[in-house]
Amino acid sequence: MASERKFVAENVRRVLLKEYLMKEVSRAGFGGLEVQRTPLGTRVLLTTERPGLVIGRRGQTIKNLTTVIEERFGFENPQIEVQEVKDVSLNAQIMAEKLAFSLERGWHFRRAGHATLRRVMDAGARGCYIILAGKLSGQRHRTEKFKEGSIKYCGDPKIQFVKHGFAVATLKMGVIGVTVEIMEGESKLPAEIKVVGKDVAAEKFPDLFKVEAASQVKEE
Repeated sequence: MASERKFVAENVRRVLLKEYLMKEVSRAGFGGLEVQRTPLGTRVLLTTERPGLVIGRRGQTIKNLTTVIEERFGFENPQIEVQEVKDVSLNAQIMAEKLAFSLERGWHFRRAGHATLRRVMDAGARGCYIILAGKLSGQRHRTEKFKEGSIKYCGDPKIQFVKHGFAVATLKMGVIGVTVEIMEGESKLPAEIKVVGKDVAAEKFPDLFKVEAASQVKEE
């Protein structure tokens, strides 16, 4: 039980750290967080839309974040690395934040949902799935879903290829939960098999063809 409690406490600490950084670097466009243990301490990889705002003038902002992570959350010798998002339209967390911001500015939920869906698909995604849940158009709670392309809902392909993002839009009527799931365009599913010719296969797997040739010689 001691090891299980330690495992749960470690994951709770990482979730609290993620929530804290989402609020602190919201202006820079929070895109993701990875925490890894290293022999020298803790490696914190922070993905943002605008890394300059996270680093700050003369690195003062990132120094303050390092101090807070070490003192408040108890991570040993944290080393923060800031990475820029390659394509904002394919980052699920950033797109969820942008969609929530559009709803707070007064966009109709259908217009905002379809605009986000179209932007993600135009960027080269294989599939996109958006869920808006809350008081969308009245006093009663409802859920609206937007989907285009191919998306996986369970199993290893979902863990490996589907990126998940969540944000909250605060309106006068209440809050709206925004969930965005994006399946990468270069995702290769296990069921997808490409048949190639014998010449191409011989170049990629020469050892197999040597064994086949040797077996044919023995039979003769």
